[in-house]
Amino acid sequence: MTKYWLCVTNEVNWEKVQKLNTWGVRARFRKSMEKVEPGDRLVFYVKPKKIGGIFKAVSSTYEDHEKIFSMKGLIGDNEETFPFRIRLQKVAVPRDFLPFEQVIPRLNFIVNKKNWRGYLMGKAMIPISLHDYDTMKIALQQIR
Repeated sequence: MTKYWLCVTNEVNWEKVQKLNTWGVRARFRKSMEKVEPGDRLVFYVKPKKIGGIFKAVSSTYEDHEKIFSMKGLIGDNEETFPFRIRLQKVAVPRDFLPFEQVIPRLNFIVNKKNWRGYLMGKAMIPISLHDYDTMKIALQQIR
């Protein structure tokens, strides 16, 4: 059964995701990444406050320590390699970002609409419902 995820990243790593069709997380988020299966959908939240696009997982989790991702703007070890990775295929990646605040009123996983940042803090991946996935996908598809 397909699962849906909101992946939190910075702009530098968003560029890497698009270029390499690969998503990686820090070692502390290994358990979340290992729950991703081929066919799952990943929506990318790009700090600050925007949605970049949607990808489909096309591999299981694997480990690779090649340094391709950046710690810019993140708290932690600058030598972190984001070693737990999956391969991706583009689903919906518009030229422009979708302002996250446009979809917050319609997202179920964000209960407190005024203090929504707390739902994303300190996380790399958040499981979301099909409803929330569809809400963001439709909004992304309306960007030209």
